[in-house]
Amino acid sequence: MNQQPSTNNYQLKVCGLTKMDQIQEFISLNTNFLGFIFYEKSPRFVLNHLSLEEISEINHQGKVGVFVNETIEKIAEISEKAKLNFIQLHGDEDENFIKDLRKNVKKEVKLIKVFRVGTQNLKLETWNLEQIDYFLFDTDSKAFGGTGQTFDWQTLNEIEIPIPYFLSGGISLENIHQLSTINHQPIALDINSKFEIEPGIKNLEKIKIFKSLLK
Repeated sequence: MNQQPSTNNYQLKVCGLTKMDQIQEFISLNTNFLGFIFYEKSPRFVLNHLSLEEISEINHQGKVGVFVNETIEKIAEISEKAKLNFIQLHGDEDENFIKDLRKNVKKEVKLIKVFRVGTQNLKLETWNLEQIDYFLFDTDSKAFGGTGQTFDWQTLNEIEIPIPYFLSGGISLENIHQLSTINHQPIALDINSKFEIEPGIKNLEKIKIFKSLLK
């Protein structure tokens, strides 16, 4: 086992959830954020497995809906019906889109804007931070995440990050020790494909080990 990172008790987001029994297990483990992917091209598209009503009935304050280049109307509708707490924008949404979205969802719903490291402009200081609650940094891919690939985390040491952020993209038991090399630490780690048996089916024991290392 690699050495344990020095950490400020990272919060944990498990993304790509599709099974209700596993969701309840993660709730019992006090997982901070539960990620549901509303992107039809994803192998973890949640509506192939759970209804909006079922998601709405999940008793948790960290339900995150992940959207990729979706319409404002559809995001607002799903957010309302599924009773989401967070909206994660994983596509090419710009500031005007986010401003309009903010007007169409409940003010208590938090917005997470994803930057795919590799192609997207990382001049974060140019963004209107009144509209965004968190950033999330992920590895760039045509699949918009879930690839298990890691970007060079040293990139984050070269930019100013003005608000709290999530770190995603290939985080695993094998590279967790490298988190200590990031100067401005994330508030939360977003795990997905590296902790799966198959898309949407999580390896609970592996996640329990990972979670124990974050304490």
